[in-house]
Amino acid sequence: MELDKAARTARENAYAPYSHFKVGAALRTPSGAVYAGCNVENVSYPEGTCAEAGAIAAMVAAGETEIAEAYVIADSAHPVPPCGGCRQKLAEFARGEVKVTLATVDGATLETTVGALLPGAFDRDHMDRA
Repeated sequence: MELDKAARTARENAYAPYSHFKVGAALRTPSGAVYAGCNVENVSYPEGTCAEAGAIAAMVAAGETEIAEAYVIADSAHPVPPCGGCRQKLAEFARGEVKVTLATVDGATLETTVGALLPGAFDRDHMDRA
């Protein structure tokens, strides 16, 4: 399945009764498997889940831990980047050069990379005390 189609399909299933801002995300792993997620809101706003986080959770639940490509789609005038927390989540499972396509439902796209979305990412090297 193509990433754009998987992300669009997931977006349609988003649960966004408060913001009405549906987002879909899809990830491809090196094995070629595709995992999708959508945003899931909660009346207690900080307790919701972003589409990217849902796709990452599906990937990890299936036993995979590396992202080879990502795609995010929303109904917006311009392609919408992941929030700061999701940028860090993407950086946990993807190298800096991994392509991320940001898209609108009307067909506008912007290609970037995980590294461009989160320069100076906090990573495991920061945890070393040696």
